[in-house]
Amino acid sequence: MITQCTETQLEFQGIGRRKVQADFEGGHVTSDGGALLLSEMDKSLGLINRFSQCFTDYRESERVEHKLEALLGQRIYGIALGYEDLNDHDDLLRDPLLAMALGKKDVEGKNRHRNSDKGKALASSSTLNRVELTPADASGTARYKKIVYHPEEVEILFTDVFLDSYTEAPEEIILDFDATDDPIHGNQEGRFFHGYYDCYCYIPLYVTCNDHLLVAKLREANQDASAGSVEILEILVRRIRARWPDVRIVMRADSGFCRDAIMTWCEENDVYFVVGLAKNKRLLNSIVNQQFSAHVRHLLTGTPTRVFTDFQYKTLNSWTVDRHVIAKAEHLRGGPNPRFIVTNLPQDYATPKDLYENIYCARGEMENRIKEQQLDLFADRTSSHTMRANQLRLWFSSLAYVLVSAIRRVALKGTRLAKATCGSIRLKLFKIPARVKISIRRFLIQLTTACPYQDVFRQALKNIQSYPLRV
Repeated sequence: MITQCTETQLEFQGIGRRKVQADFEGGHVTSDGGALLLSEMDKSLGLINRFSQCFTDYRESERVEHKLEALLGQRIYGIALGYEDLNDHDDLLRDPLLAMALGKKDVEGKNRHRNSDKGKALASSSTLNRVELTPADASGTARYKKIVYHPEEVEILFTDVFLDSYTEAPEEIILDFDATDDPIHGNQEGRFFHGYYDCYCYIPLYVTCNDHLLVAKLREANQDASAGSVEILEILVRRIRARWPDVRIVMRADSGFCRDAIMTWCEENDVYFVVGLAKNKRLLNSIVNQQFSAHVRHLLTGTPTRVFTDFQYKTLNSWTVDRHVIAKAEHLRGGPNPRFIVTNLPQDYATPKDLYENIYCARGEMENRIKEQQLDLFADRTSSHTMRANQLRLWFSSLAYVLVSAIRRVALKGTRLAKATCGSIRLKLFKIPARVKISIRRFLIQLTTACPYQDVFRQALKNIQSYPLRV
């Protein structure tokens, strides 16, 4: 009779005379040891705590196992650690280090109410999903969906976090506006086809200042890329000037935001703008001599050549006043490449060349910030049916960006990762294998000895702990 037994060891091909064996008896091991840095930065900023205050929780407190702050933190930390989908949390709920980072005392889930939940310290995907799907009019009488977010308060939070990051008022800030496509692949609410992007999508509007994110607003695609910009700019300027009354504010954007309504509002409210201007025949005719000069220089030198000029200009119908236009007459190996921008900055602010090359062209950095959010932090995972739920998903990704960019700005200052992307920070600082040892007196996290960025990790923790608390 053959004896049935359970194999606990896995056999692999040996090396020399040595066997190679493996088992699943390693104890509490995680691949996300860097979640400790996320937690430390979050506690310093008070980010998740402040975000939780933008919600109303109608659940019965005596029956709640997962506090609102822990639910939001689990979702945002998960995105920062590379887990973009809700169903990833059906595995993450067993991770003791993530539970510890979120402030859970029962990190092994031993004291859960139901036997089926034993060993699961964190919330499942279905529990997290109810947060996203709660309608705006939910109340305590609802059966499952009882956690309501308030969009106006969330929008204020992004601005407040930005303002709090400064110890003193700056002389000038530049607000970058841009829109991008967020393709959708189902029958979500607000589904429209966009001809430029050639797909069904949303067109979220982003506003940044350096690497700070101030606005991430989900919008339907059946409108102009600049739609709502005046209203958003007005709100931002009011909040910023309430804290910094003397700061010079510059609005910067590409030609998709070159709209008379935006520029007129700026002119009437002491806000400067530097905006791209789409070329047309009248503009091109205004720089014929400069373009010819650039062509001649290119023929003489064989290198790309630029000639800058400026002039007053008004459209035939859409602009209400003449405005200051700066032109770049350029000739490349492939032919002419003229470009135009319009601004109301004083003429002694910078030369036309500096204004174009050093001020306007710097807006390209904002596109890198958007790429980080969409490619590294999954801001395009807007697959819920309602616009309200998808807006919350966008904000989850946006807050993950705020948290990771704060680590870059604060924790990694002066290190070799000071300019790393969010994806590189995750790979090199968050994805560190660790063993978690739990005793009555302490939690001991043993990070892998093979980590090549130990020096950066130590310095990052030191920088965070010396950062003034903003809670």
